[in-house]
Amino acid sequence: MQFTVYANGDERTRAAVPYLLDVQSDLVAKAATCVVVPLISTARAGRPAERLMPTFDIAGEPWVMDTLQLAGVPRTVLGSAVADLSHERARILAALDMLVSGI
Repeated sequence: MQFTVYANGDERTRAAVPYLLDVQSDLVAKAATCVVVPLISTARAGRPAERLMPTFDIAGEPWVMDTLQLAGVPRTVLGSAVADLSHERARILAALDMLVSGI
């Protein structure tokens, strides 16, 4: 589901990227792949540009949307749903707009 945060089901990348944010429209939810943005720790992100890489609270901790690493992945990589960021829709879309169009 769009704006749902999932646990990273890929054991090879889970330590660096524990969460994946689904940004794909629900209109194409039946596709075998989905577009995600990794959520990384603030320590790993350094000092991110807030509009491009906003920070969200997941399970009481801050996690940074690593927008530059937007990727299409098989849905099988998605683990269990851990959070719903629908209420952050405007900030998520602003970050994607910044990445795609620079505005």
